[in-house]
Amino acid sequence: MQYKGPMLVVNDIDKSVEFYENILGMSVILDFGANKTLTGGLALQTAETYRDFIDGRALCFGGNDFELYFEEDDFDSFIQRLKIFKIEFVHPVKEHSWGQRVVRFYDPDKHIVEVGENLKSVCRRFLESGMTPEQTAERMDVPLNFVNSCTK
Repeated sequence: MQYKGPMLVVNDIDKSVEFYENILGMSVILDFGANKTLTGGLALQTAETYRDFIDGRALCFGGNDFELYFEEDDFDSFIQRLKIFKIEFVHPVKEHSWGQRVVRFYDPDKHIVEVGENLKSVCRRFLESGMTPEQTAERMDVPLNFVNSCTK
């Protein structure tokens, strides 16, 4: 058994491909028309064909119970770049208790996409602010060896 990755059902596959290419920098690596696989293993399937796969059962978009998670090394630049796109946000940038900044928004079919600051970047940000490795580990609720590995 080998896990291959998530598959999202989409209403307009071309619009979804454009979204994932332009906003998240992904690209199509396999194109089967009604099914396209993007870099990172994300697959997109047209709603029309997927309904046949599930014997005509109803589809429900926007359930807010699943997200695709990405990490970005240059989080501030990514947030600035997002401003040029018309995006529906789940919430604006916020900082979690462990210090990671994240933003969540919807793709064209109301699937949630989360982009978080790379955890090593969070660690470096705290260290560069003057926190000791021990303080950083406590603030982030991570092992000290993780903090130390971020400085290499």
